[in-house]
Amino acid sequence: MHTADATPAPATALRLPRPRSGSAPLADSAGPPPFRLVATDLDGTLLRTDLTVSARTRAALALADRAGARHLVVTGRPATSCREFLVAIGYQGLAVCGQGGQLYDASADRLLVSAALDLDLARAVVKRTEEELGGRPLELAVVTAAPENRFVITPRFTDRMRPGWGLVGSREELWAQPIEKVLMRHRELPDARVAAAAALAGGDEVSVTHSEKGMIEVLPAGVDKAVGLGRAAERMGFAPEDTIAFGDMPNDIPMLEWAGYGVAMGNAHPGLIAVADEVAPDHDEDGVAAVLERLYGHP
Repeated sequence: MHTADATPAPATALRLPRPRSGSAPLADSAGPPPFRLVATDLDGTLLRTDLTVSARTRAALALADRAGARHLVVTGRPATSCREFLVAIGYQGLAVCGQGGQLYDASADRLLVSAALDLDLARAVVKRTEEELGGRPLELAVVTAAPENRFVITPRFTDRMRPGWGLVGSREELWAQPIEKVLMRHRELPDARVAAAAALAGGDEVSVTHSEKGMIEVLPAGVDKAVGLGRAAERMGFAPEDTIAFGDMPNDIPMLEWAGYGVAMGNAHPGLIAVADEVAPDHDEDGVAAVLERLYGHP
C-alpha cells in the first residue's frame, strides 16, 4: 500500500470539527477514489479479537491502494507495541501512535515525534481524581517515555498480566522514570465516572481519553488522535475532506470528527456511534473491509 514519506512539515494541520451528516452510507464510487486517505484504529477496528488482520481486510486495503488511496494507522498503542502488527501486514511509512502523541516511521523503524507527561503533574492529577471520586483509590499503570515505551502496572491494575509488561510493588515506583501517559481504572466505578473525574481534575493541564474498557488515559495537554492524524495528513499532503476514518472507542471521537467521513465499528462504544456518519459491521466481521469494498470496488 502507498504510504507517507517522512518529510517534515513546518506546522501541524488544524483540527476542523464539523457537524456529522447523518446521511445514508456512501454509495459505491466510480472514477477517482472517494477518499485518498484511509485512517484506521488498530484494536477493535482493524484487528480482530485474536489480534490478527483477516485476509479479507488485507485484500480490501490492497483494493484501496490500487485505487490510489493510502492507509494510515492511528492507534493508542505506543510505537513499540504496534510494531509487530504493522510488520505483519507489510505496513510502510508513517503511523500515528500513542493516542496521537507519537509519529512513527515504520519504514525506518524510527520515532519522529513523541510527547512526555510531566511526572509531578501526573501525580497531582491522580491525587485530584481520587479526591473527585470521594477518596476512592485508583489502580494505576504508566507507559514509560520513548524509546522504551514500556507498560508498567501496579498489582491490582489487571488480573491478566501481558507479555512485556512490568510490575511494581507500589505506585511510588511508577514515577521513577519519565513517562508518556498514566492509565487509571477503578474496579467498581463505571469508566465514564472515572473519566469525568479525571477530566475535572486535569482541567486544561492534560488530555483525558477513554481507550478501552477499564482504561482511562491521562496524556500531555493537546494530545489526541485528531492532532496526530492532522500532523500525519499534512506531511502526506491530505486534508480532512480527503480522509475516511474508522474507530471503535471514545478516544477515536476526535479522529472521526476531524475526518471528512467517520465510520464506527459495529462493536463501537455508543459515544463514538453518536458522532459517526456510518456504522460498519463488527471488527470480527471485517467491518473495515465491508466499507472499503463498497467504496473502492469488490476485488
